[in-house]
Amino acid sequence: MTTRIAAFSLTLLLFASAAAPAAAQQKPPLSPPGQAAVTIGAATITIDYARPSMRGRKIMGELVPYDKVWRTGANAATTLKTSAALEIGGTLVPAGTYTLYTLPGEKAWKLIINKQTGQWGTQYDQAQDLARVDLKVAAAAAPVEQFTITLAGTGASAGLLTMEWETTKLTIPFTVK
Repeated sequence: MTTRIAAFSLTLLLFASAAAPAAAQQKPPLSPPGQAAVTIGAATITIDYARPSMRGRKIMGELVPYDKVWRTGANAATTLKTSAALEIGGTLVPAGTYTLYTLPGEKAWKLIINKQTGQWGTQYDQAQDLARVDLKVAAAAAPVEQFTITLAGTGASAGLLTMEWETTKLTIPFTVK
């Protein structure tokens, strides 16, 4: 009986040793998850997205083509969750969950707020658009390696959504209603 237990223990030890290097060799995802969140008054606003990196690639106009809807990140669709109604670019966005897409252009960009949720990032249905609003486009202060979204409070009921990647910085103010 003791020999069987010892043999079983040795088998487990060998199996665990063989599995350990495989687990240690797992690479982090190329586009890890990211989250931007802000609380303004009693409202909580959260954006969940995946963060692709430049990795030596040309981004704007190539990886992110102009004049085609972009998933605004990588992997699953980027989601906006708000516990209160927001006004974004003159559009009332009721409390709830939405998908964010963008329509990149050489000089002008649009933020697309879409009512469909839970889909993969490339499964875009224009019929589900709540709104398309203009983003302010500027040059980033320095190249941004990894796509980044931030939310910041700018007043008692106001905030700013910022997206940066490569040398592009996009912003849009919003208010909590």
